[in-house]
Amino acid sequence: MAYPIDKEYYTRKKSELLNKFEEDVKRWNPLLLKQYGEIQSYRMTQETRQAFENLIPQIPYIGGDENNFTRHLVNSVRYLALYKTMKEYGKTAEEAGKIIYNGYIKKASESQSPIPFSQRLTSEQRLEQNRQGAIRSQEKRYPGDYVYTFVEGDGRNFDYGLDFTECASQKLYHEHGTDEFLPYYCYLDFVAGKVRGFGFTRTTTIYEGHAKCNHRFKADEKTEADWPPPFLRGNKL
Repeated sequence: MAYPIDKEYYTRKKSELLNKFEEDVKRWNPLLLKQYGEIQSYRMTQETRQAFENLIPQIPYIGGDENNFTRHLVNSVRYLALYKTMKEYGKTAEEAGKIIYNGYIKKASESQSPIPFSQRLTSEQRLEQNRQGAIRSQEKRYPGDYVYTFVEGDGRNFDYGLDFTECASQKLYHEHGTDEFLPYYCYLDFVAGKVRGFGFTRTTTIYEGHAKCNHRFKADEKTEADWPPPFLRGNKL
C-alpha cells in the first residue's frame, strides 16, 4: 500500500523549526566562542544557520505529526547542520560532539515551564503510544523512517524497551557522508536519561554492525553520561 508523502510538511513548519534551532544556537554560541574565538565562532554560527535552513526541505517525510519520532529526526538534523559546518572548518566529530553534549547539559540546567497537567501523558499512555508506534513502524510506510518493536518490561531490570532495526537518523547521516558523527548523536540518549532522571541502557547498536539498537528504559533510575563518552575511552556505548 502506498502512503501519501507530504512534500511541504517541513517547509510549512519552517518558522517553527528555525525558532527551535535558535534555542540551540543560544547554548552553542558561548561554547563556540570560548573554543574558537569571536571571528571563527561567529562565522560558524552564521553558516550553521544557513546549513540548517538548507536542510529543512531535505528532511525525509516519515509521517509528520502522526509519527512521534518525527521530532527526534528533526533534532538530529539540527545537530547535523552544526557538524557539517564545523567539519568544513576542519573540526572533528569529537569537537562537535562535545559542543552538543555541553549544550544539552546547559539546556537541562535552565528553568523551563512545566507541561500543563492536561497535556501530560500517564505512564500507561506513554507505553501505549510506544506500542502503537512500533506496530505502525513495522508497516514501513516511508523508506526514511525508524523501524522498531516494543519490548515488554521484565518487571525487574527494565520497564519497557524499543528494539530499532532501522534508524532514520542513521540513514540521514549516512546519506550526508557523516557516519563518523553518529555515535555522538546517539550518545545523547544516555544524556537524556541523566538529565531527565530515568534509567537508560543499550548494549547493541546498528552503527557498530549489530542487527538492532536495543534501548531499555526504567523509571527513577540513574543513568551515567559524562564526557568523554565511553567509546572515546575504549568502551562500547
